[in-house]
Amino acid sequence: MENIRKDAASSSGPTDWHSIDWKHVMRFVGKMQLRIAQAELVKDFRRVTRLQRSLIRSWQAKALAVRKVTENQGKRTSGIDRVLWDTPEKKWNAIGCLHLKGYRARPLRRVWIPKANGKERPLGIPTMRDRAMQALFLLALEPATECSSDPNSYGFRKRRSTHDARSQLFSVLSRKVSAVWVLDADIAGFFDNINHDWLLNHAHMSKVTLKKWLKSGVVDKGQLRRTEEGTPQGGIISPLLANITLNSLETGLARYLRETLGLKPAASAKVNLVRYADDFVVTCSSKELLETVVQPWIEEFLRERGLTLSKEKTRIVHIDEGFDFLGWTFRKFQGTLLIKPSRKNAKAFYDKVKGIIADSLAVPTSTLIQRLNPVLMGWARYHQGVVAKETFSKLDHLIYWRLMRWGLRRHSRKTSKWVYDHYWLGAGSRRQFGGRGVDRRGDAVRIHLYQLADTKIVRHVKIKGDYNPFDPAWEVYGERLRVDRMSQDIWDIQRFKLWAAQDGRCAHCQQEIDVAEDGWHDHHIEPVQLGGSDALANRVLLHPVCHRRIHALGLEVAKPVPARGL
Repeated sequence: MENIRKDAASSSGPTDWHSIDWKHVMRFVGKMQLRIAQAELVKDFRRVTRLQRSLIRSWQAKALAVRKVTENQGKRTSGIDRVLWDTPEKKWNAIGCLHLKGYRARPLRRVWIPKANGKERPLGIPTMRDRAMQALFLLALEPATECSSDPNSYGFRKRRSTHDARSQLFSVLSRKVSAVWVLDADIAGFFDNINHDWLLNHAHMSKVTLKKWLKSGVVDKGQLRRTEEGTPQGGIISPLLANITLNSLETGLARYLRETLGLKPAASAKVNLVRYADDFVVTCSSKELLETVVQPWIEEFLRERGLTLSKEKTRIVHIDEGFDFLGWTFRKFQGTLLIKPSRKNAKAFYDKVKGIIADSLAVPTSTLIQRLNPVLMGWARYHQGVVAKETFSKLDHLIYWRLMRWGLRRHSRKTSKWVYDHYWLGAGSRRQFGGRGVDRRGDAVRIHLYQLADTKIVRHVKIKGDYNPFDPAWEVYGERLRVDRMSQDIWDIQRFKLWAAQDGRCAHCQQEIDVAEDGWHDHHIEPVQLGGSDALANRVLLHPVCHRRIHALGLEVAKPVPARGL
């Protein structure tokens, strides 16, 4: 560790966490990942291994790995050692700890997460060091894995989402001549049952290191238990290992149908497989083909990996009957495919809202609204690309009566009319549940509860199945896709204007801002406390780590060039 610091200081490099030049780090790692992908595409596997080893040993990749595990949602959750890297000094020291010599993975800390059906799901939490080591290997593995992934696999991959999976299903089911039978598949205990031997033989990484993660054991209720199968669901590399396990499910099925039965799956039999993580569906024009050929082949494919289909949840259905996938119901009504929020998903959402209201009986109205609005907006925007207006209106009605009961409990001696007049304030030509809050300056403002029915229906444009974010040939398409996605993302119009004015890059490090992966911070160039305004000309968007660096080192941010119309 001391040698690393001396080398950094002697070369005028960073001397602490805040002095790291993240622009240089991101550029170095990005170039190495591009080289790995190019070698993988031409099947130069020796060069792939050499480049991966070089990236894993680099100081820049280690710094980025520490940043990833200290900036994500699990940064405040510790492993069995109860250690957190929550200060700049700890993060800086952690970079020097990421070396393979003498490395041993610690057991996972088992916690139980409640599921929608009342059961609990096990979650294994590695230590911070183990998470950082996994993030380090992830940087090297992801470019190679992306090159061999199925075109219609959308889970845990850059720029891909559940909405892309939904759009692909719409394209293969919506036409009059589309497939009418669907295999709605569910893998029983996917993460808990992956065969270790198969994974060790097929994951192109250090088998010694991977075995340490897989065999690390788990501490559950104070007892250490061995892990002979499965991957930890709390590990940062687990989603990639899951994709490696199920890769070639789509392409392998198509090859089997073509070579064994002489079928062109998408053309004649209309066999299309769409997968998101371990959830997938298969369309087909024939129920018999699904039962006698497709499902048996899938079962054999999974058996080699230690997996099986759930007998209770796996079923073959007609499209007129409909099926649920990723929170939506896909069903044809008189030949027209309609995609709506599923009843199960809507009920889980309403139960969550109901719980928030019940737990907020004694809080100010503005606090209740601030708790509810992110939940309402997030759920509405998840479903804004489907036929959801009727569901939105129904839930708005249910939430109205839940809030009315909340008001009557707070004011047990008042009438319903008094509660309505007191809490439902004027908002243009209508009345909305509202209260009085304060803005950044401390001035009183009126805030209103978000209405689900106000959500605009925005159709999602699906990503191209062959898109590879690590292939330079897709760079122009990736830039256009990034702009289109950001314009429809969860940002309000002002922040999107800032993002567009900055060409989608952080105003400090000039690297891309990816909301889903990196997050963002709306920074005032002239602080509000010193008289700065909320005007767009006084604001820039930054990465959270860049924002902390600016305040820690007292740096200044130049004003961005304003976009047209600002």
